[in-house]
Amino acid sequence: MDPSKLDEKAPETFKAKFETTKGDFVIEFRRDWAPNGADRAYNLIKSGYYDGIAFFRVMPNFMAQFGIHNHPKVNEAWKEATIEADPVKKSNTRGFVSFAQRSKAPERPGMRPKSDPTTRTTHMFINYGDNSALDQQDFTPVGKVVEGMEVVDKLYSGYGGGPPTGPNQKLAMEEGLPYLKKNFPRLDYIEDASVVEQEQ
Repeated sequence: MDPSKLDEKAPETFKAKFETTKGDFVIEFRRDWAPNGADRAYNLIKSGYYDGIAFFRVMPNFMAQFGIHNHPKVNEAWKEATIEADPVKKSNTRGFVSFAQRSKAPERPGMRPKSDPTTRTTHMFINYGDNSALDQQDFTPVGKVVEGMEVVDKLYSGYGGGPPTGPNQKLAMEEGLPYLKKNFPRLDYIEDASVVEQEQ
């Protein structure tokens, strides 16, 4: 409930195990790739933030996203708890993990909105394929799946990327787990996420 208290510096390299409804996978996070992102991931995982939450946006050949908490008050507390940008050092290719970020208004009418790397909070996504085009939009990989990518491939993707067939992120954040369970019963979930190995 208080993001300001989760400010521990992460080890230079650490691995986190994600136990899910489809099986287990392991992500290795590295501060030399993205120190601000790695620190945020470390604190969220250690605090139990990701335990029990859904993979609410799973798109074949693109990515699997998670990070909406089951309790609306927690989502509200973290909504503006952003971290500073990290320069892109690795590419968004298969298995790499990045934080999601919001778009900012285009500079001129007719221009496409540009992603804002200063809006990263709790949402992360795992790349299924070659999404290197995201590098130019400042999506910064913070880690990589080093075990169990076949599990990530099995996550339920039938709801697509959002409305009308998939979850509305705004409603999921405002209404929490009951909204997802009632309307999207086939979603997969993270049952437990924990740091299992670290190097100082």
